[in-house]
Amino acid sequence: MSSLKEHIEQLENDLSASPMRISVFRDLPFAILRYDPAEEWKLRHEARLLATRLAESGREVVMISLADLLWEALEECEGVDTIVRMEQRSGFAAAQAQITKYLSDPVWAPLPDLLASKLAPLDPRRHVVFLTRVAAMAPHIYFMSMLLDQMKGRTEVTSILLYPGAREGENQLRFMNLPSRDALGTYRVKIYG
Repeated sequence: MSSLKEHIEQLENDLSASPMRISVFRDLPFAILRYDPAEEWKLRHEARLLATRLAESGREVVMISLADLLWEALEECEGVDTIVRMEQRSGFAAAQAQITKYLSDPVWAPLPDLLASKLAPLDPRRHVVFLTRVAAMAPHIYFMSMLLDQMKGRTEVTSILLYPGAREGENQLRFMNLPSRDALGTYRVKIYG
């Protein structure tokens, strides 16, 4: 089994290449760096070191936290207090379903729109995005496979999803190593790890 450092080294080689070699599809410039959720702090440290090394080769890394986008969406919708009251009244599953609705329904604050707005001012020739704090979407708030599918054609900025989970076959990942079949996602992007 390869280590996190080896996967980061492979990713770094592909990001440092000219042109970058992370994506098969021009309209889906994403890749996934998969890591074991137990290595969260190690991954964060290694990602900062990678960002520094990439800066030395002229690529600027921008970190976008999906946790921050989640909180932004909650505030933009009905506020965190509404979700807290809903969970107290109706339970966790109802609150989670409401958050999923906020992030999915065009009437509220769709996650792909929030992410696209963060990517829009970036220069695809210079910037690389690391999508961090993905675990905020656990256990079933928003599926990352769905997010990547919905980002097709919405950016040209190379983006790396730092994905906590386990590999299940060639193109499937199990989010946060959750036991549920619902935690599986199938991906059409390159997966490191």
